[in-house]
Amino acid sequence: MNCIDEHYKDLLQTILDYGVEKKDRTGTGTKSIFGYTIRHKMSDGFPLLTTKKMAWKTMVTELLWFLRGDTNIKYLVDNNCHIWDGDAYKNYLKHYKVLAEDLNKWQKENMPPLTQEQFIDAIKTDNEFAKQWGDLGPIYGKQWRSWENYNGLHLDESIDQIQNLINDLKTNSDSRRLMVNAWNVSELDEMVLPPCHYGFQVYTRELTWEEQTQWVMKNTNVEWENVYIVEEVAKPTTPKRAISLMWNQRSVDVFLGLPFNIASYGLLLEIIAKVVNMIPEHLVGHLGDTHLYNNHIEQAKEQISREPFELPTLNINTEFWQTESGECGVGPISTSGFISGLSDDNFCKCLLEDIQLTNYQSHPAIKAPLSN
Repeated sequence: MNCIDEHYKDLLQTILDYGVEKKDRTGTGTKSIFGYTIRHKMSDGFPLLTTKKMAWKTMVTELLWFLRGDTNIKYLVDNNCHIWDGDAYKNYLKHYKVLAEDLNKWQKENMPPLTQEQFIDAIKTDNEFAKQWGDLGPIYGKQWRSWENYNGLHLDESIDQIQNLINDLKTNSDSRRLMVNAWNVSELDEMVLPPCHYGFQVYTRELTWEEQTQWVMKNTNVEWENVYIVEEVAKPTTPKRAISLMWNQRSVDVFLGLPFNIASYGLLLEIIAKVVNMIPEHLVGHLGDTHLYNNHIEQAKEQISREPFELPTLNINTEFWQTESGECGVGPISTSGFISGLSDDNFCKCLLEDIQLTNYQSHPAIKAPLSN
């Protein structure tokens, strides 16, 4: 059953019907509403919209980039993901302008700034250039994996929020503090763009015996005999809990950005569920300034007119985070044989081909300009 496309189309129509005209930093103008919640039941299928073709590989690449703790666009560019190109180029031009103020007239005339195409080519081919100009500041990956922790004026060891989340899910899964935050107030001015989706929280619950047996019947070859079912349910490899994820977003580009956000957090939920051996259940988005850019109105109307297809299925190769015992984990093996914690090395090993969709059918893509 595909409800997420219908919910998304309802949101588009709500903005068209009730949105107010608002100015924005890009100068494009928007129709906007404030406060909206979107929900998806993960058992219905993976939440990748079908009413327009989605750039699946681009979305996966960006999420893996976040999870690596990376903030330099070189990894994205090398993997043909260009959604942050405009922000990086704007940052380059801003700093070039400052540098140019110190140049004499001859230098200014003979050292013009690179075009965006030249800039991206230099990022891809020149490691030193990429190191100098490709970084976007302490955005998502930095905050997720390396939040700076000050003790007075002294910088203590940085905080890996993803590692802490995994550890807490394994040791205190009913906690109400299972959260990751990207809105670091002290570092907002250093970011090329403050986080739009600024934090997420996860929630788990115990599965009933009936739910566990259903999982066993679906995922094993056990025959329907009570004694065998009991044995399978008792195994450590049988999930005992369901896990849900809710993300919060202050600013929502509904036509271009939100479909990516839905799928990205859906994938993050699936990855976390694999790591802690739980069943993904609900995906929830709490949306703040929820808007359509004025140059996306006709595209939104086109998408509303389309009938959804069935949702695809997600398959994740977990080999890159397997422990020696075969347990699914995300950290290196300690000398005692237990998982010693999360390591970004595991996410560095995860390749695009480790995350695959099956049975994805969609309508054609709908082009729309990106406002930076």
